[in-house]
Parts: sequence; structure tokens; C-alpha cells
Amino acid sequence: MPDMNLFDYMRSNTMERESPLASRMRPVSLDQVVGQKHIIGKDKLLYRAIKADKLGSVIFYGPPGTGKTTLARVIANTTKADFKQINATVAGKKDMEEVVKNAKDTLGMYGRRTILFVDEIHRFNKGQQDYLLPFVEDGTLILIGATTENPYFEVNGALLSRSRIFELKALEKEDIRELIRRAVYDQDKGMGTYNAQIHEDAVEFLADMAQGDARAALNAVELGILTTDRDKDGKIHIDLATAQECIQKRAVRYDKDGDNHYDTISAFIKSMRGSDPDAAVYYLARMLYAGEDIKFIARRIMIHAAEDVGMADPQALVVASGAAQAVERVGMPEAQIILAQAVLYVATAPKSNSAVTAIQEAMEAVRNEKIMPVPVHLQDKHYKGAAKLGHGAGYQYPHDFPNHYVRQQYLPDNLEGRVFYHMSDQGYEKNIQEFMGFLKK
Repeated sequence: MPDMNLFDYMRSNTMERESPLASRMRPVSLDQVVGQKHIIGKDKLLYRAIKADKLGSVIFYGPPGTGKTTLARVIANTTKADFKQINATVAGKKDMEEVVKNAKDTLGMYGRRTILFVDEIHRFNKGQQDYLLPFVEDGTLILIGATTENPYFEVNGALLSRSRIFELKALEKEDIRELIRRAVYDQDKGMGTYNAQIHEDAVEFLADMAQGDARAALNAVELGILTTDRDKDGKIHIDLATAQECIQKRAVRYDKDGDNHYDTISAFIKSMRGSDPDAAVYYLARMLYAGEDIKFIARRIMIHAAEDVGMADPQALVVASGAAQAVERVGMPEAQIILAQAVLYVATAPKSNSAVTAIQEAMEAVRNEKIMPVPVHLQDKHYKGAAKLGHGAGYQYPHDFPNHYVRQQYLPDNLEGRVFYHMSDQGYEKNIQEFMGFLKK
């Protein structure tokens, strides 16, 4: 048994030395944490709860690389409670049963509670989440969940009601700068023993490209130092060119099933609706860069053309529909030009949502008001026996009248005079309004 303990100790030390820089650089105390001052500033509830070791169940929610696991590790180093960690991508019910059993024993024998950190808790299915619920409720476990997905969608309501949710934000650029410099020059946890030097323009570039993801920045620093030859002065110089090699493409946050997907498409649509072609084409570029399905984008443009441009420029739907057909035939990368043309047309077109209000009000009338017969003169007289029943009698054919128009009743009796189409005075719809006014004089 002593040999096994020695082996475990040596393995632990080796993993500590050889683990990725981002892992080695994780702080062990609250004072070492960079960023997230909106939740762990010294006057904030979470800071006080961790310091006082009075933490209740919490869920940390935010994009990758913002410190969710880091905060859990800090809590582990601060608390007097037992601390257990599992990852929801690999843990099963057996793992949870073992944690619960140990937690009960620890509470019963020593009066100590157990904190269970579940990384990627959104990966647990409903049954797995439900299993934890009674033990969180009776205090056997204090739950810390970490998720990149919106917990209101991915975590069941019962667990949410017993937890406080803290949203972590992408780190500020200055936070990333500080972490980069610390990683390069720190002798204990960083890469200070490599005698490396990073140029300020490289720091700026990496801090910008990381997009608030500390892990992405630190991985780039590590790669740069490990793969760059020493200069004549004996130092490893991380200049701008080296930094650009280490992050060859900006990692745009865009999970097709996550919040960033919905936020970006929302901004895209609202920019077109708001007649801002620059913002609209920018969000289009973000979606394309992140690999969004071009057919999905084309569908959203078509919907917007009908919903928000509508009768103010009926050609917008024609353009959007043509673009949708064209991108399927052409594919990327040329499809981005076709989509851009459609987006710019729709964004700069006059706007009217009269088609939306018209169908909404008409649907409301159908749902809530008595369904009366179609007026007799509008009924079909051509099917067998219809004419003998008087169907179609009295119908006036508009083309027999001046301007191809004649006033007659079209709506059922109970809706006669009801207006569903409220024309705006925008774009082509202004012409429609003038024409309809002329007809009805």
C-alpha cells in the first residue's frame, strides 16, 4: 500500500507539471481570480458567502473560458465541507449514488456537509437531475453546477428553485492582458522558467482574438513558447507574427443550439427591421464565419421580408426567395455574396408590418366571432344544383365597371365594414393607399 501511495503522489506531481498552462494557472484563492467582479467583488454576495464558508447551492452559467470551474476550485480550497467533483458528460447514476452515500456518512459521522460540483450539468438528463433533488433539498449535498447553456432551459425547475444562478461574463480585454503577462512571466505556475518575452502588440492581438476566453489566450501563449526557437539573446520572443500563427482564426462564440446562436440571429433580424444595413451585414458575416447553415439564414431573410417589409416593397420577398433558391444551387463561398445582396435590399427597403396585423386580426375574428355564411352573391353557382338554389345571384363582375371596380359586400354580414388591412404610408404601400382611395371615391 505505501508503494501505491507513492505512485499516486508521483503521478499527481507529474500531472501538475505537465498539465496545460490554462489548468496550471487556475487561481486557488478568491484574491487571485481575474475578472467577474460583478459577482465576486468584495462587496458582492458570492464573495462574502465563499469567504464565510456559507455557500448554498449555486449554478454558474457562462461561455467557455470565463472561470466557472476556477470558481469551483476556489470554493474547494476555501470550504471546510467535503468537496466532490463529477463531470456530467461521463458520470452515471452509480457515480452519483457513491457521492450521496459518502455525503450521508460524512454528515452523520463528522457533521460536515458535502459540496458536489457538477461540471457541464446541462448534460445530465431529467432523471439524473431529479435524482439529486431530494439530497439538495434536505441539505445532504450543496450543489455547484456549471453550464455553458441557459440553465432556465437546461436545468429542471426544481433544482433551479433551490439554487442561486450566477452568470459569468466573457472576460474584459484588460483581464486577458493581465492573464497573458502572468502566464509568460510567472515562475511558479506559468512559463517564466522558459525565459520568454512577449511583445506588447502580441499581447494586444491575443487579448483581442481570445474574445473573453482566458483558456484560448493561455493555450496560444503556451503553444507560442513551446514551438518558438530562442533568439540570439537566449530568449524566446513572442512577437505579433508568432501570436498570429498560434491563433489562426478567431474563435467566434456561436453554438448552433446555444444562447449565442439565438442572440446573433435576433440581432441580425432586428438590424434589418431597424433599417441598419451595416449592422445587418455584420451579423450575417458573424453567422457565416461561425459556419451557420446558409439555408437557415435564407429562411430568416424570407420571413423578415414578408413580416417587416411586406407591402411597403413587395419585391423584397421576391429578392429574398430568389436568394434562398440561389444559395442552395451555388453553395459557399459565393453564397455569402447572394445573401449579402438580399440582406442589404431588405434592410434598406421601406418597412411595413401591415401584412402581419392583417392576418393576426383576421385569425382573431375567425377564432372568436360567429362564423356566418359566405354572402349569397359570392357563393359558387357552378357546382350541381347551386344555381337553382340562388348561389351567385346578384354578383357584379368588376371588369364590367369603370376602373374595374364596383362597390359590393364581400365580408359575411356580421363583419361587413370591418377593416383588417391597415395600410401604412411607406414605400409602395403609399401608392396602394392612394389607389384604393381613388377607387372608393
